[in-house]
Amino acid sequence: MKTFPKQKKNSIPRYALYFSVIVLMGFSPFPAFTQQIEKKKQLKRPHWIGLILIDPFSDLPLIHNYWVEQWIRAFQSRYSTRFRIWLERSYRYTPMMKEIFKKQNLPEDLVYLAMIESGFSARAISSAQAVGYWQFIKATASRFGLRETLWLDERRDFEKSTYAASQYLRFLYKQFGDWYLAAAGYNMGEQKLSRLIQKYKTKNFWSLAQKYDFPYETAQYVPQLIAAITIAKAPPLYGFNYLKIKKPYTYEIFYLPGGTNLRLLANYIKEPYKRIKALNPSLLKDHIPRHMESWRTRIPKGSSKKVSQYVSTYLISSLNKNK
Repeated sequence: MKTFPKQKKNSIPRYALYFSVIVLMGFSPFPAFTQQIEKKKQLKRPHWIGLILIDPFSDLPLIHNYWVEQWIRAFQSRYSTRFRIWLERSYRYTPMMKEIFKKQNLPEDLVYLAMIESGFSARAISSAQAVGYWQFIKATASRFGLRETLWLDERRDFEKSTYAASQYLRFLYKQFGDWYLAAAGYNMGEQKLSRLIQKYKTKNFWSLAQKYDFPYETAQYVPQLIAAITIAKAPPLYGFNYLKIKKPYTYEIFYLPGGTNLRLLANYIKEPYKRIKALNPSLLKDHIPRHMESWRTRIPKGSSKKVSQYVSTYLISSLNKNK
């Protein structure tokens, strides 16, 4: 997890008028508040009071305060290269992810949690061995129906892991009744968050985030999310011009029989193996185990006829010979 950028010492009025925000419907940067960050064990956090925007382009409340402003600036500066990659990659996944969240009656902009968690990468692995787009640890993945075997890890599947994340976030919102707390619970775990809520008798994230025993990582997590959403809504206004946008995957579904070698298949249909691998990131091997009767596999759009020929002409006959 990234750390907060250090604040430059300055003297800006605490409650400046946000004329540019009104004009640009919430997209322009916000002036910072005056308190300083002290990164010590006993954190002295600045005020969390901020401007709540009723943004017609977001289905989440976007509160802009000191911490959010610091992350907007960090994404524009020291993390700009990394954030640009995340933005470019986001266009590949957010349409599909938003559709899943919409079907689950969740705010669609919650999909940007995957940006903060993994940068929309199937290969992301944390120090706590959380894996995939939504950074599930084994226990939580199993709890929400994601399978893991020697040849399969569904935490890496962009559809199945997103559906599991939507289920988890819906569960968290039902428990806490607030989307900021749901995001915090996703990061730190609902049990620890519940204990802190009971201890301090508040369900206000910003109040809880000021407490000395509230995890510093989670205190950053929600501001990062808000900053990411803010920039993602209008990248050019924050200096992210000329993005090399990744197009969403296009594919067909084919139930390949067990024993299929994906490298040989890719060679037969004249498609790069990397493309088939990218469409099926949950497969840890380059083949489907023989004990599987069939496996729902994504193949490049327009290739089903060739795949069918490969299966019927080469694969089935080869498997029969080996019996």
